[in-house]
Amino acid sequence: MMEHDIPDWVQAIVGILVVAGSLLAFIGALGLVRLRSFFRRVHAPALGATYGNWCIVFAMLLYFSLAQGTIATFAFLMSGFIGLTNPITSIFLMRTALFRKRQMGAKVPPSLSRR
Repeated sequence: MMEHDIPDWVQAIVGILVVAGSLLAFIGALGLVRLRSFFRRVHAPALGATYGNWCIVFAMLLYFSLAQGTIATFAFLMSGFIGLTNPITSIFLMRTALFRKRQMGAKVPPSLSRR
């Protein structure tokens, strides 16, 4: 199946998903620039990148599945990799920042594991 064989309504949905994903990623990048503290700053890109990733993956899945006539499995692999690594990286960055703040003697919330 060629590109021109894909219906216009499918191309419109793919375009909307790509634009929505790009806007979400851009909003996350703006949050990274605009927010002041590290703990506030880390949430915006994590959420923006994750939701933006899912929109673009759904667009890829829809487009390439119809273009190739079979389910595009590479889209699942990409979404799984990004969907797993992005939140885990954010958690480790936040834990490291908390550890450093505690080492410096700054006031931080108490540990949830030591009650």
